[in-house]
Amino acid sequence: MASLILVKPGLDWAASGGLFDFTLEFLIPRLSDERAAESLRTVVDNNLGSVWLTEFPPATQQEIFELLRTGLIPEAQRALPESPAKKPALDLLQQLVDLTSAPPAK
Repeated sequence: MASLILVKPGLDWAASGGLFDFTLEFLIPRLSDERAAESLRTVVDNNLGSVWLTEFPPATQQEIFELLRTGLIPEAQRALPESPAKKPALDLLQQLVDLTSAPPAK
């Protein structure tokens, strides 16, 4: 099942449920905003398949962007199993990281 993260207005990231869950599972223990972490946990636990980061407070959005920029790819390189699918998965995760630095679409 495809899943979606709305990063910024007009900018979204679609991925397999596995990469979506991996991304949220990466964020959950690292977020200082406990309510945001609980919200992400609810999405994973209930297999909801979408998150609108724009619904979080601006400070939480910025924290999420910083966590994704600095830690998602190294964690994926470490945690994802070696296989022919690893490089495409890393490339897709990098697309999400890149969206965190892009200006909102108009």
